[in-house]
Amino acid sequence: MIYKARNEHIELNDLNCDYICFGKGHDPLIMLPGVGDGFKTAKGVAVPFAVMYRAFAEHFKVYVFSRRNNMYAGFTTGDMADDMDAIMDALSIESADIFGVSQGGMIAQQMAIRHPDKVKSLILAVTASHPNELLRESIGTWLDMAEQDDYRGIMLDTAERSYTGAYLKRGRVLNNMLAMVKPRSYERFKILCNACIEHNVYEALGSIDCPTWIIGADQDRVLGGAASIELNEKIPGSKLYMYEGYSHGVYEQADDFNDRVLRYLMWQKIGR
Repeated sequence: MIYKARNEHIELNDLNCDYICFGKGHDPLIMLPGVGDGFKTAKGVAVPFAVMYRAFAEHFKVYVFSRRNNMYAGFTTGDMADDMDAIMDALSIESADIFGVSQGGMIAQQMAIRHPDKVKSLILAVTASHPNELLRESIGTWLDMAEQDDYRGIMLDTAERSYTGAYLKRGRVLNNMLAMVKPRSYERFKILCNACIEHNVYEALGSIDCPTWIIGADQDRVLGGAASIELNEKIPGSKLYMYEGYSHGVYEQADDFNDRVLRYLMWQKIGR
């Protein structure tokens, strides 16, 4: 089996969700994806993820958690963090390095604020602590398209906002292909989008006391590069790396992204 990759499902009282795990290491690393989880959960993708993040798999036991399957209207990033706390307890994960991208980074912030004992270190990539004007506009556009059953519009707008340079053409083609299969429902996606708009922990960021690395992109057209700078200014002792010439999809587009994240994780691991 490739890097011990497994597709898993967990049920706890009223909570049930899909997740995957892989890796040959002992130390847990939790990865939290963005609002794309509203259309496609982690179900069944253990092997491709293990291959994509094989550098992490060599050193960590990696978990990728979807949001619960039974979300309801008004579900917040705080609720999602509370779910993560319960899941970690159920899986006997005392604490972990947490790597969140976009909305995943919002949940990671909530974890460090609400459940600090569960967080060894944070990596917050292209994310925000509160709903700025650009975030409201981009998420609002996707919500409007969802109401109009315009899945292709969502996918193509996501490509336009996420990629830069020659990679943008590739993103347009790929997302146009993905748009050929419409979701059965937009409800899960809309719940996640609304949770982004309602997310606001700006005033609580000063309470985060774990090692934190923030990764931003100066041309981020989903939530803006300034959102990463704000996080760095408010989280005590945090470090910031800004990619120049990249947008929100920097974690897919930049060839050195995973290597940078791994170097940070290894540095934290050695220092413990």
